[in-house]
Amino acid sequence: MSRLDSLRELVDRLHPATLLYSTYEHRLTAELDPTALPQHVAVLADGNRRWARANAPGQPLVTGYRAGAAKLEEFVEWCDEVGIPVVTLWVLSTDNLRRAASEELEPLLEVIADLVEGMAATGRWRVQPVGALDLLPCAVADRLRAVERATVDSDGMHINVAVSYGGRQELRDAVRELLREKAAEGRTIQEVAETLDIDEIGEHLYTAGQPDPDLIIRTSGEQRLSGFLMWQSAHSEFYFCEALWPDFRKVDFIRALRSYAQRERRYGR
Repeated sequence: MSRLDSLRELVDRLHPATLLYSTYEHRLTAELDPTALPQHVAVLADGNRRWARANAPGQPLVTGYRAGAAKLEEFVEWCDEVGIPVVTLWVLSTDNLRRAASEELEPLLEVIADLVEGMAATGRWRVQPVGALDLLPCAVADRLRAVERATVDSDGMHINVAVSYGGRQELRDAVRELLREKAAEGRTIQEVAETLDIDEIGEHLYTAGQPDPDLIIRTSGEQRLSGFLMWQSAHSEFYFCEALWPDFRKVDFIRALRSYAQRERRYGR
């Protein structure tokens, strides 16, 4: 960092508004009840392209993707700080794969691969890509699978990165794998139909063995799930934020946790 950059950072820290915000942020954090925090937080990090158009006109959309990736790095740090055991980040849907032009998709995939490798490089977390990786270019899929293998024994926070992910695709893949498993056992379709249990489907999801998300956050003002974790979100609480993802602040995160803690969860009862 140059002397000028260091001076600017010092001025930012001393600015009254910055100090006021920092004080407010610390106060909200201190008020959180550790026993009322979600065990699994999932986020739809939406609004990166709109952020780029508004904040970097004339620049390629990858500018927004890089800003979004930087915010995801902050977000997982916030989750780790307060002790969230499982985090799921949705960074690329199967729909995005179909509609994105190659000149937009290739830089986005590079940003995602760099993000995943960067989180793994900390050595603190287990990083698990979840999605239809076979739909990605082989080089990108290989990088993501390598990260999963390298971090599988980590006992830190578990980070799912939903890439090439679609809720319907996940359910289809789960049923296909379940049927293959039953067929290998010599079971007929009729036998499977008569004995199939709900939990058996859950055991074949991308997130098998993990707790379902307690809290799902979506940014950019959109109030829909778009197929995200369709099975797992049956009893999730939702928090919608107007901020575009790169503008999402720690105080917004803390407010989401506080909103969650104030709700009475009934699980359909």
